[in-house]
Amino acid sequence: MRRFLPDTFTLMLVTTVIIASFLPAKGAFATYFGYATDCAIALLFFLHGARLSRDVVIAGILHWRLHLTILAVTYAIFPLLGLGAGFIPSTILKPELYVGLLYLCVLPSTVQSSIAFTSIAGGNVPAAICSASASNLFGMFLTPLLVGLLMTTSGTSGFSLDALETILLQLLAPFILGQLLEPWIGGWVRARKKLLMPVDRGSILMVVYLAFSESVNEGLWHTFSITDIGVVIVMDALLLALVLCITMFGSRLLGFNKEDEITITFCGSKKSLASGVPMAGAIFAGQSIGAIVLPLMLFHQIQLMTCAVLAQKYAAKRAARQAAAVTAAA
Repeated sequence: MRRFLPDTFTLMLVTTVIIASFLPAKGAFATYFGYATDCAIALLFFLHGARLSRDVVIAGILHWRLHLTILAVTYAIFPLLGLGAGFIPSTILKPELYVGLLYLCVLPSTVQSSIAFTSIAGGNVPAAICSASASNLFGMFLTPLLVGLLMTTSGTSGFSLDALETILLQLLAPFILGQLLEPWIGGWVRARKKLLMPVDRGSILMVVYLAFSESVNEGLWHTFSITDIGVVIVMDALLLALVLCITMFGSRLLGFNKEDEITITFCGSKKSLASGVPMAGAIFAGQSIGAIVLPLMLFHQIQLMTCAVLAQKYAAKRAARQAAAVTAAA
C-alpha cells in the first residue's frame, strides 16, 4: 500500500498550497519573496547544467531512433492529446484549468524519476539518462514555442517576447553557465545529490507558494469547486493512461527490444514538475498561474504512483524470465 501513498515532496507541496491559501504573500513581502524565488530558480537551473555530463549525452546520441521516439511522444503526441481535450465543454472543464492541462502537455520529461523507474524495471538506463536530459534541454526552447503556437490557436493568451527574455536570462543562461563549468564542478555536484536536494525542492516550493498566493489573492478557491478539481484528476489519469498505452504498445510495433520499450514507456510518459513550475512563472508572467500549475501538480503524483506499480510489474516479469532461463539451462 505504501506505493499508493503520496511521497514526502507531494505532502510538502500540499502543505505549501494550504499555507498559501490561509497566509498568502502580500505587498512588500510578496515583492521581496519574488526576488528570492527568481534567485532560487536561477540556482536550480545552474545545478541542472552542472549535473548533465557531456559524456552521457555523447554516448546516448548513438541510439537516435529511441531518442526521437521519446521526443515525438513528449512534444507531438502529448500536445495533440491536449488539443483533443479542448473539445470537452467548458461547463465540464473550466477554461483556466484547460490552459493548465494544455501547458502540462508541452512540458519536458522528468529526469530523476524517469531514470529511477527505468532502472527498477530493468530498462536501458544509459539511454534513459540521455533522453531525459535531452528532453529538458530541448524543452527550454520547445515548451515556450509550443505554448505560443497551441495557446494562441486555442484562443488563450500565448507566448510573449518578455517571457522569452525571462527564460533566456533566468533559466537558459544559468543552465549554460553550469554546462560550461561542468568539467570542473560536475563531479562534485553529482556526488552531493542529498546535500543539494533542498535547492531543487525548495525552489519549486517557493514558486508554488508565490503562484498560489497570487491566485488566492485573486479568488482562486472561489472560482473552482471540488468537482472542478475532480475533473482535472480524471483528465490527468486518462491522459497518463493513453500515453502509457501508446508508448508501451507503440514501441513494440516499432520493433524495440524489452529494455528499450521500458525506457520509452517511462521517459515518454513523464512530465517535469521541476521544470514546469519555474517555466510557468516565466511564460505566464503577470497572470494567475495557480490554476495553470494545478493540473501539473496533480499529474505529478498520479504519474509517480502509477509508474511505481508498473516498474514493479516489469521487474517481476524480468525476474520470472531469468528464472525460467536458468531452469531451462539446468
